[in-house]
Amino acid sequence: MTDDPIAPVELQVRLDAPPEEVFLYLTEPTRYVKWQGVKAELDPRPGGVYRVWMDADTVASGEFVEIEPARRVVFTWGWEGNEAVPPGSTTVEVTLEAESDGTLLSLRHSGLPDGEAAVLHEQGWRHFTAQLALTLARPRS
Repeated sequence: MTDDPIAPVELQVRLDAPPEEVFLYLTEPTRYVKWQGVKAELDPRPGGVYRVWMDADTVASGEFVEIEPARRVVFTWGWEGNEAVPPGSTTVEVTLEAESDGTLLSLRHSGLPDGEAAVLHEQGWRHFTAQLALTLARPRS
């Protein structure tokens, strides 16, 4: 048995929108649910609520820790009713970097309790960041 910490989930995705627009999809409830969840309660300020219903019974919740408009969003994360990953027990950091044709979104999810939770959350974030990319995709002329 090892006491080594679980490596954080880290991923990057390129988005076809400027950071200012991407930021709104991370902080405004009506835009957030276009790529993740069916309902969101978001108060994007340090200490503000982060709560997203993935479906009627599965709710991720925590609180916002850091907000830098169009640059960075940090919030705590966990699942209501889940002892392994309870609300607010992990941290998600999202960084937005302007690129000539859009935004590079970097996501880091740390504090997960074990490898199984890390694998499941990596699969989830890959799925939902792909959904965000589709939501922000623009038709090419």
